[in-house]
Amino acid sequence: MPGLSVSARSAEAARLAALRDFVRGEASDRPGVYRMVSDAGEVVYVGKSKRVRTRLLSYFRSEFPKEKGARIVREATTIEWSYVPSEFAALLEELRLIKRLRPRFNVAMKRDARHYAFVRVSGGIAPRLTVVRGSGAGDRGGFYYGPFVGAERLGDALRELGDALGLRDCSLDSRMRFADQPDLMPLPPRTPGCIRFEIGKCLGPCVAAVRADVYSDRVRQARAFLEGLDDDPMERLRAAMQTASVALEYERAGVLRDKLQRLESLREQFGRLRFAVESLSFAYIVPGHGGEDRFYLVRRGVIRGEYPAPQSDSDWARMQSECARIYGTSRAHGPTSVPAHEVDELLLMTSWFSTNPEQLQSTVPAGALDTLWGD
Repeated sequence: MPGLSVSARSAEAARLAALRDFVRGEASDRPGVYRMVSDAGEVVYVGKSKRVRTRLLSYFRSEFPKEKGARIVREATTIEWSYVPSEFAALLEELRLIKRLRPRFNVAMKRDARHYAFVRVSGGIAPRLTVVRGSGAGDRGGFYYGPFVGAERLGDALRELGDALGLRDCSLDSRMRFADQPDLMPLPPRTPGCIRFEIGKCLGPCVAAVRADVYSDRVRQARAFLEGLDDDPMERLRAAMQTASVALEYERAGVLRDKLQRLESLREQFGRLRFAVESLSFAYIVPGHGGEDRFYLVRRGVIRGEYPAPQSDSDWARMQSECARIYGTSRAHGPTSVPAHEVDELLLMTSWFSTNPEQLQSTVPAGALDTLWGD
């Protein structure tokens, strides 16, 4: 602790020793979530562990003052924790607390999420298509499709889709001016300020070159393509390729062929994704500490209900009723889009079952839950 006087270092050491003794005397080695709280009452860090006591004591063994654990515990005047039935429950509760409290020492959902990418259709005026990495994506609003592995290849295909439909790719702070929505002041003559518009790859919402309804329809087509409902972007490229071939413009036809192949590859990826997301619909039965077993009702990768394991016929009847409510409107081929607020939990579920594939043995298809009661 450089910069502190001898007396201040002594007081700090005594404070940390008292905090460590508190953990030693009160915490148990069972799954749980903990919160590091500052003197001002701010939760500066949230963590989870299968063994809370062991994990908390490790913070006091940091050998270097600049280590993250040492910095966190120096900020904390109190440590709070709560127990949960299982490691999975701890992971889920940690995620929810981080999203709600936004502790400054947490790099939100960083873990495996950084390896995943999403296609984002932004909200607001003149939406655009972008690739966003990792989680925390849902904080930006809009519609999301994913998760995918391979952001660079995904970005290449997405550019082809944007070009085929004339969607913008400029920064979100660029001013949009539609042709049917003039400013209070007269619009100046158009200038070649948008390269993509000038070469015919963008409809030009930044230079008032397109009506709002026309641009909105192109965004609708993009979403329909991403959800497997509309092949128009590919048909546009296919028609242009055939026109170029007939005109003996073989080099241009070859370029268009490559663009078409990238879009076809994107369509195939989304087809596989729809199947993968729908496969994350089941009941997940997790044994808990001290017999606190839990049933998690998962639909399209997001937990829609969490309940104690049924202990009686009436408990089971309630569970069956909840299953009917949660899964009753499920479609065999639902949309690929993920609401913004569900992105982080979908990533958590994807990462959990990828890291622990044996846990899939503890899942039961929604339609087969009634076979469990009475076994």
